[in-house]
Amino acid sequence: MRLGQITCPSGHLVVADGGYLGAWSGERSPADIDPVLLNIDDPQLIREISGAVDFDIVGPDAQAAARAYDRQSGTSLYDIPMSHVHEMPRDFSVFCHEQGFQARAEALAERVPHRERVRRCVTRGDGEFIMFGVPVVAVGGLPTDRVLPVEGTQRDYGEHGVRLQDISVRVSDEPVTRSELLGRVGVDWARLSFADADALSAWRHLKPVDGKADVAFWGRDADEAAEVHQAGKLPEGVYGWENLGLEEAIERYEAVESWQEANDKRMALDFRPHSHHWQVMRDVRAAETDSGEIEVGGARIVFAMTSWGDGFFPTYADYADDKLVAVRTVLDIHVKQPD
Repeated sequence: MRLGQITCPSGHLVVADGGYLGAWSGERSPADIDPVLLNIDDPQLIREISGAVDFDIVGPDAQAAARAYDRQSGTSLYDIPMSHVHEMPRDFSVFCHEQGFQARAEALAERVPHRERVRRCVTRGDGEFIMFGVPVVAVGGLPTDRVLPVEGTQRDYGEHGVRLQDISVRVSDEPVTRSELLGRVGVDWARLSFADADALSAWRHLKPVDGKADVAFWGRDADEAAEVHQAGKLPEGVYGWENLGLEEAIERYEAVESWQEANDKRMALDFRPHSHHWQVMRDVRAAETDSGEIEVGGARIVFAMTSWGDGFFPTYADYADDKLVAVRTVLDIHVKQPD
């Protein structure tokens, strides 16, 4: 099943939870990211994140020690929370002493930008790194001069119904002779994004590109809310308003939210600024394939719902001998496979 097409001008592909792309720092320090984009409002957690430090594992046995320590892929330890910054090098030193490794964890003076994490990941063959604690997969060697199809394989899982087994970015149609696990993609928003690493620097997750926003709501008490607030039906079948000025959209959202809380009503309420995320998700919601495409930063990006919700989805590089054939994310991890 064709889900869309991507382009990858940099040759570096990032597979990530599309709902977390607002956390992408590009070439900037991750410390510059507003916690609002991480859906965090707890003051203590904000302090933990803002005071985080990145470390490199160095020494003659750095690679072996990092593998044995098994906290993150490769020889970097990113996003160590503020409260663990002082004890982590000491704990790692104790571990190395007990295991007989000559290695140590060195704090970096500056946080490593996410785009640089991709470069490190591709150069060292790590396959995976974390973005504010969420695993992201990165791989290099993709063609830079043509579109690449993104395809999903469906299966009937009986009581679970027909769902996606996997999603692949196809590079060629050659028979696969071997597969290598790159890492796992952490998903909290039930959607995957397949994007060029450079293009993500231009991504606008919440900020509207046209100064407008939509407000949508649905659920048990949505009919009553629509009557009270004189809301109409949106194309996808839920209630709300489209193409409002940002200030008016905020006012209407807050009015519905206040009414909902004051009257103990049950429904979902969504504020949708006309951002890149909103644009592509509008297409995803409307498509029979639950997928959509968007042009950002000179590249084509594909979003697709997992059909399984959230999880940690293993992602593989498929090869024909040494030639990359596909980057494949396996989705049916919740189903016990036959022996």
